[in-house]
Amino acid sequence: MDPAVLPPPPNPAASETRSRSAPALRPRDAATLILVDRSRKKPRVLMGRRNTRLAFLGGKFVFPGGRVEPSDRRMLVANALPQRSEDALAARLVGRSAMLGRSLALAAIRETYEETGLLVGSRDYGPPEVAPEGAWQAFAEEGVFPDLDALHLLARAITPPGRPRRFDTRFFVADRKAVATERPGIVGPDAELTEIAWVGLDEARGLDLPRITRAVLDDLEAAAAIDFKPFRPIPFYFERYGKGLRELL
Repeated sequence: MDPAVLPPPPNPAASETRSRSAPALRPRDAATLILVDRSRKKPRVLMGRRNTRLAFLGGKFVFPGGRVEPSDRRMLVANALPQRSEDALAARLVGRSAMLGRSLALAAIRETYEETGLLVGSRDYGPPEVAPEGAWQAFAEEGVFPDLDALHLLARAITPPGRPRRFDTRFFVADRKAVATERPGIVGPDAELTEIAWVGLDEARGLDLPRITRAVLDDLEAAAAIDFKPFRPIPFYFERYGKGLRELL
């Protein structure tokens, strides 16, 4: 689970650039999970390199994550998200579903499993009695109950207009200890992530990263400096009239 990180590819992906011909897309709800190993003096984060064959961010190093799927709204959980995270998730939204925060956190956990083989949750409650088809079946088989109390919201970012794909992404953070077990064989040359590694923050900054990932690494470092206190400000990145903005929730 701790392979060495390879150098970034020589030709960075161009999928972050603005396209004049791209239609005006509504951002899709998405979530990312940043796993932090705090067993050493300096924290390390889990990052994966996306397959170079992928059209979106191919070859980039990222945190595991993706869009919310219908099954995420049906999966059982052991505990709810911390209230501070729920409040920040509700900020700046009109007509928000009461289940949105729960669905986003579950999407982050499911995507982490699908991309890395790591199952985040608890075995203290036994296996979920029922689980939707697909990736959630692995949690039932491994006796892992998703535990949202282990996740804390770190940041939110909306892809600027004019991109071929747009996401309203919430970045969650959890301690490495929240990983209940691992299924091997998920990462590989034909998978979405061709490698994963635990890297220090300075080392991570030297990788080929999407711009927003680089910004969130700075937010992560600031949160770590105050021991991830729950009531810290939560950054929100978005663009208005062509100008990139960073506000606090």
